[in-house]
Amino acid sequence: MNNSNHQLFLDNVKDHTVSHTSFQLRYDAELDLLHTFPQPKEDDLGKYYESDDYISHTDSKRTLFEKAYHWVKKRALQQKVKLVEKQQPKKGSLLDMGCGTGDFLQLAHQSGWKTTGIEPNAKAKQIAASKGASFISSTTEAASQSFDAVTLWHVLEHLPNLEAQIKELQRLLKTDGTLLIAVPNYKSFDAVYYKEFWAAYDVPRHLWHFSKTSIQRLVEQVGMEVVSIRPMKFDSFYVSMLSEKYKTGKMNYLKAFCVGLYSNWKAGQTKEYSSHIYVIKNK
Repeated sequence: MNNSNHQLFLDNVKDHTVSHTSFQLRYDAELDLLHTFPQPKEDDLGKYYESDDYISHTDSKRTLFEKAYHWVKKRALQQKVKLVEKQQPKKGSLLDMGCGTGDFLQLAHQSGWKTTGIEPNAKAKQIAASKGASFISSTTEAASQSFDAVTLWHVLEHLPNLEAQIKELQRLLKTDGTLLIAVPNYKSFDAVYYKEFWAAYDVPRHLWHFSKTSIQRLVEQVGMEVVSIRPMKFDSFYVSMLSEKYKTGKMNYLKAFCVGLYSNWKAGQTKEYSSHIYVIKNK
């Protein structure tokens, strides 16, 4: 990616979770991709996750919002396992990158998969280990074509060295394996509506911001293809609630629900949902 050719897309996008500093989003026309600018150095990324409000690194159910999040999460995890098994009916080895507190790994293991996780956050990893998760520290520990399925549930946007990461994912996957990537979609109605307040930008933890074209072009570079795209319809409601909080200081549940509902209705026509799951295979 040639940074000199990137155009300013949004200015003053604030980190509402940790640093409360602002960043830019710049547009890469070659990949139809946005990237956060400036991006933190790799050694500094960890400090931007040091917050009790970073919900994917905790099992906390302190508030109604957190309780609702985990209730929906449980059902979404069941659907994710079913999706993996639809693509790979013969259960084998599965790697979940950025496994968080290990709930997906636990469910997949219970379903008969041999599971492995990668999780850099020590607190989340400890919780996952208490649920029986097994880990490797990085993908370099795994041999080529080690896994029947590799999953990244809202993780790719966090990883530096994007194109190298895509190449590494392809290396890990068996020839007939399946890669599943879930990421937010900056072309959704809720993203366009909330602009710099859209919670799924989540700068600077999210280094990249994808469209459907972005993912398709990235995987094509390494000889893979997107075979199907699935909507994540709950994300529009969850993201809209956080976006309302960032924009107004309040959750505004009713308005957020209406924006999320309209975003899904609009996506029924445009196919641009708040987030998508991409099912990817080798050509």
